[in-house]
Amino acid sequence: MMEDLIGRLRESGIPINKDIANAMESIDPAQFTDFDLEDFWCDRPVPFIELESGVSRTISAPHMIVTLLHHLEVKEGQNIVILGSKGGYLAALLDFLVGTRGSVIISESDSEIRSHTESKLAGYRCKGEIHITYPGDGSGDRERFYGVVDRVLITGSIRELPEEVDKLVQEGGFVLGPFGGKIHQRLVKRELQGGNWFDTDLGGVVFGPMDVTDSNGNPLDPISLSWHIEDSFEFISGIFEVDGDTRQRLKELVTSLREMPADLPVLDEFSSEEEILEHPVVDLLLSEIDWLGPLWPLFSEYLSLDIASPGSPEEESANLFGGHEDLIP
Repeated sequence: MMEDLIGRLRESGIPINKDIANAMESIDPAQFTDFDLEDFWCDRPVPFIELESGVSRTISAPHMIVTLLHHLEVKEGQNIVILGSKGGYLAALLDFLVGTRGSVIISESDSEIRSHTESKLAGYRCKGEIHITYPGDGSGDRERFYGVVDRVLITGSIRELPEEVDKLVQEGGFVLGPFGGKIHQRLVKRELQGGNWFDTDLGGVVFGPMDVTDSNGNPLDPISLSWHIEDSFEFISGIFEVDGDTRQRLKELVTSLREMPADLPVLDEFSSEEEILEHPVVDLLLSEIDWLGPLWPLFSEYLSLDIASPGSPEEESANLFGGHEDLIP
């Protein structure tokens, strides 16, 4: 099945070298998830864990996995840090690529995910070394790699590069990850040359948030909503022309949302219509409805994106790699 999937990915225009193909064919993704892999073989993300909160975390679609591996430019003997475990599957692939002289360290902040990943990797026979830690751990496992890391792979969307990552990458190394908001991001390779960072934009992608708590937020949390509005507007304004007055009013709305108190009431399915209408966030949105109303259908439309699956047997072959379009609105 993996050989067929790799063939379809190659036909779609995604480059897969011999080493990456060997890694994919040698490591069974079933070792890292108890969920059915039908979606994976159709080039779609597959869950590896469902958290107690009800949030699912996924192994990325195969086309994105091989794209990340391609852009990481992994060489034998390198030391690599992964921020976010992806269930251990990516770590196993990277372990295969760096070989016996290399090492992979996973930094995972969520204890449930960390425990799951540890249990799955316990049954995986490493070529080199794989360690699991968490941000701020301070253990020898993590400290020993400071200053000698060749690559940092970020597996969830972030807005800014964590400050501590600056200390992880050695000269000539780089960070690869999706930078942006929840709605869409840019896959960026950030290289360290001469003590300075240089960015290469590799195109638009859609990843889940790096922080698992961002996946289960209150939809009327004013901070989360402000980011949603800002991100979707940035996306929409790249397609449609928006006048200056509307831009200014959206900016003021975002500011108003971010200035709201943190202890607002939480609405759920049991909330009454009166409670909903009197909620400060709803009240603010309704007060802006004259100009915001016509835009709201666009926000709703572009908050829902269909992910491309170039390696699916049902997908028409298309060269997605040139523009690195990982999503189709």
